[in-house]
Amino acid sequence: MQIGPYKLSTPLLVAPMAGVTDRPFRTLCLRMGAGMAVSEMMSSNPRVWQSEKSLRRMDHAGETGIRSVQIAGADPELMAEAARFNVDQGAQIIDINMGCPAKKVNKKMAGSALLQYPQLVQEIVSAVVKAVTVPVTLKIRTGWDPDHRNGVHIARIAQECGIQALAVHGRTRACMYRGEAEYDTIRAIKQAVSIPVIANGDIDSPEKARFVLDYTGADAIMIGRAAQGRPWIFREIRHYLEQGTHPVPLHKDLEQAMIREHVDALHAFYGEVMGVRIARKHVGWYLKDSDAGRDFRSDFNAINEPELQLDSLQQYFANIA
Repeated sequence: MQIGPYKLSTPLLVAPMAGVTDRPFRTLCLRMGAGMAVSEMMSSNPRVWQSEKSLRRMDHAGETGIRSVQIAGADPELMAEAARFNVDQGAQIIDINMGCPAKKVNKKMAGSALLQYPQLVQEIVSAVVKAVTVPVTLKIRTGWDPDHRNGVHIARIAQECGIQALAVHGRTRACMYRGEAEYDTIRAIKQAVSIPVIANGDIDSPEKARFVLDYTGADAIMIGRAAQGRPWIFREIRHYLEQGTHPVPLHKDLEQAMIREHVDALHAFYGEVMGVRIARKHVGWYLKDSDAGRDFRSDFNAINEPELQLDSLQQYFANIA
């Protein structure tokens, strides 16, 4: 799949997830086979751009792959300004967030709340596309609620305004993450537009990835929650799509080394205090299916020093071996 001048090595994208798709996580997913990783969402409010959180989200130092930065907001002029600012910081693609269902985002009339107002969607998309010379992409849901699935209409607006790729989560805003994603709307969107369409929602296995691509006709798939604690899912899906078979599973030693490397990278990226805190949720995801890990996770969450976190992980892996 191609987005403007950028050709993806594989039709697998990492979904933007606030508090998750930071530079260490993006780097890991790309190494595991993802074709592109979209960064955490950046606010269009210029008053927060110099905050520690925003500066960290704009940090692409040493990052490989295509740098796609997602922006969120409801004011066309501010969104255009945010797009220009992030391109100046190194963004190669600007992604517009109209898919986030979070209340704190929607109450500002941003994210998926915008799907209620097609005219405002058009104004925002047009302003951003005109503001930058890099490709602009858009992420949406299928609509505001099950009675108002207007994804096809929004997709046509996006295409007319110059959007170069469209990611669609197979739920409405009202559905949040409940129930199962539906792919009929994504299929209808793909049939209605000529720009690349990326299917998103509940893709958690190589077989599901193949099914969604075939059923919807989408050009690529985007994976979010299924990659939490399992970044090697991109390796598994990529091999299956290319070879039609499952790859040899990663050796446990490699998985464990990757987990420790990820935790170490979080410490380096965020510093000792924040790095330790953020490492806790990632380790929780890595070990969520392990009965042996239940008691360990409780102990791990009480550790406040980086080296002790790494030592405890090493000891845990030695014990279960």
